[in-house]
Amino acid sequence: MRVVFIGTGEIGVPTLRALQKSAHDIVAIVTQPDKPVGRDQRIQAPAIKQAAADLDVPILQPVRIREPQSLDQIRASQPDIIIVVAYGQILPPELLAIPRFACLNLHASLLPRWRGAAPIQAAIAAGDLETGITVMYMDEGLDTGDILSQRKIAIHPTDTGALLHDRLAEVAPDALLAALDLISQGRAPRTPQDNALSSYAAKLSRESGRINWSETADAIERKIRAYNPWPGAFMTVGQKEEKSSKLKIHRAVVVDEHGSPGQIIRADDDGLVVGAGSGALLLQEVQLEGKRRMAAGAFVRGHHIAIAPRG
Repeated sequence: MRVVFIGTGEIGVPTLRALQKSAHDIVAIVTQPDKPVGRDQRIQAPAIKQAAADLDVPILQPVRIREPQSLDQIRASQPDIIIVVAYGQILPPELLAIPRFACLNLHASLLPRWRGAAPIQAAIAAGDLETGITVMYMDEGLDTGDILSQRKIAIHPTDTGALLHDRLAEVAPDALLAALDLISQGRAPRTPQDNALSSYAAKLSRESGRINWSETADAIERKIRAYNPWPGAFMTVGQKEEKSSKLKIHRAVVVDEHGSPGQIIRADDDGLVVGAGSGALLLQEVQLEGKRRMAAGAFVRGHHIAIAPRG
């Protein structure tokens, strides 16, 4: 089948490569424009464009995919199928009507659970035991289309957002190719989503990573893993507001100690123990704003840490 691939993020790269090796014909790739990244604001191409560098395929990078010129370019490719993986723009109805068979989205959750922009982080933070890839017929709603198929994987107790992202990226190609086979054979199912079971994973910002120490230690530990590497879980340290700094937490474990929420109970070579709404967390790996990542014990040795008085 003739395929237009629409995607931006790294999670779509294994799927693009699998399509390249398949019997299907990629006739165009649509991704976001190059943009400045990092402290030096160096212009960088999206992961999908980089992965497609060796393909003899038109690469379109519209600022807005809904513009008539962009739609005309996609329409001219005469696709049988449009595949969408982590693109980052809302697709207009005019685009959904272009392919001969369907516009399919690969979504990184078991829909209808965790519709929205951050399903991987939401699943870890909520303590879900499993997640997966949903191959979905796109409609005008936000991840509300009928389900074609799903592939499930377990969420491990040590999974971070990055680790789970990479495992889902490896599951996606087989899920898609199997779905395309079903479409080619005229046997592809359409299962409506149960909206009563839906949940929403909102887009994350840097501030989303600020730790609320009134939550339970278990919930905070899950968020530290979920938000690694981005937006990163953090707390504020420093005695005076003008001298306070963000302390990013890369790794922590729940410990059987008790103190007031946000109070540092213990600081030694093992790290920092901070009280939560229930239980406490031992911070094991941290990064002070503008500094390198380090073991929390090393951070303790290099900084004065105010210990909460015992009650």
